[in-house]
Amino acid sequence: MLSGWQYRLRSVGGVAAITALTVAVANSSAVHTLLTRLPVVGRLAADAPVGAELVFEMATTVVIVTAAFLPLYKPRPRRILDTVALTQKRVMVAMLTLAAIGYFDYTYRLPRTTLIAITPLLLVMLPAWFVGIRHRPNGDAERALIVGDDPAAIEGLAADIDMPLIGYLCPTSGFMTGPSSRPVAAVADGGVQLNGLERLGGLSRIEDVLVEYDIDTAVLAFEHTDRAEFFGALDACYEHGVDVLVHRDHADRVLTADSDAGTLVTVDVEPWDIQDHMLKRSFDVVFSVVGLAVLSPVICAIIVAIKIDDGGSILYSQERTAVFGETFDVFKFRSMVPESESVEPVADAANDRITRVGRVLRQTHLDEIPQLWSILVGDMSVVGPRAVWTEEESLLEAQEQSWRKRWFVKPGLTGLAQVNGAKSTDPEEKLRYDLQYVKQQSFTYDLKLVVRQIWKVGIDVIETVRG
Repeated sequence: MLSGWQYRLRSVGGVAAITALTVAVANSSAVHTLLTRLPVVGRLAADAPVGAELVFEMATTVVIVTAAFLPLYKPRPRRILDTVALTQKRVMVAMLTLAAIGYFDYTYRLPRTTLIAITPLLLVMLPAWFVGIRHRPNGDAERALIVGDDPAAIEGLAADIDMPLIGYLCPTSGFMTGPSSRPVAAVADGGVQLNGLERLGGLSRIEDVLVEYDIDTAVLAFEHTDRAEFFGALDACYEHGVDVLVHRDHADRVLTADSDAGTLVTVDVEPWDIQDHMLKRSFDVVFSVVGLAVLSPVICAIIVAIKIDDGGSILYSQERTAVFGETFDVFKFRSMVPESESVEPVADAANDRITRVGRVLRQTHLDEIPQLWSILVGDMSVVGPRAVWTEEESLLEAQEQSWRKRWFVKPGLTGLAQVNGAKSTDPEEKLRYDLQYVKQQSFTYDLKLVVRQIWKVGIDVIETVRG
């Protein structure tokens, strides 16, 4: 497979050239004559543009289509059917964009005849192009890679894999401190074999190896499934569209397919499509900016109330767990007596450490306002599992082994567990709601949860005022 800038230049250049060619073909006199003979479409046909008008149509179409294919310009090992499906999806996105531009601004309108003519051409030619430049090193139907930090686990899993194994990735420290304590003959890019299986480098090379060897499946062989390296490897595999398998003994820590049988099970978490990511992130930014602006008078009032109440600090921060086990500092309006935090989850009604102002802030959820800043900078999202204090995480995980499955999505200000009133005092119920969200998440689902949360906050505010 081509890699790096070579692939990017060839894919971008191919999209631009093919798009320009289709526009030229669609505007030829022969194609326009053919279109006039078709039912319905024939009524739209007009004289083919020439000169500056044709150049303008071609430039507009090339810019929009090239931009729509941005997610496909990074070299990733995809199967042929996946490549075709993703390419055709981007073609439809580009065509809808061109139609929308013409609807709202006639100056940049692309004739409907041209749109109708180029769409089927692009749906055939662009998938063929991307399939053509994704060259496999050989004819193997599947290509697997083992990634881990435990040489003994790597050796054991190699015997359970019935697809062609290209090699394995393991840090040098795994040979020095792991159960096998093997001497290391080479450090950087390979050289250590386990029963004939070639070491292709350390964990830092995972993205390069996935692309260079066109890997279909990665099998994770980590001694502990809650380490940053484990989730980092998962993240890289999702980014490159590679299937992930784990040993059944570790399936309690990750989301897996229910139908799997045998020693290895499939990690069943699909990354959001790029436009969903962009839509969700755009919504997060708009929501946080508007929220901070609209609530600025409330923020000022809360600051004054906290100072009058006990004169202590306005905000307090905690280190909380983020996506894939990373951490970040979250800020809230202080609602408890300073230095009185405990890792043990306690219901608000039974917590005598909450201040008078703090109790009102918690009842109305106004103590959460500073988290809008965490959403704005990208540490959190508006919707997702609630971010848990890192010191509390171990207590909750001790009660629920699958607790860290929540790590697969960015934490949120609200979520399915929050709108249903599930709290850390009942980790089983909270985890059930969080995992349901992880499996069902979508942008429209997020909007429904936001509406429910706003309604819930409104009711809590009204009840607090009345009380």
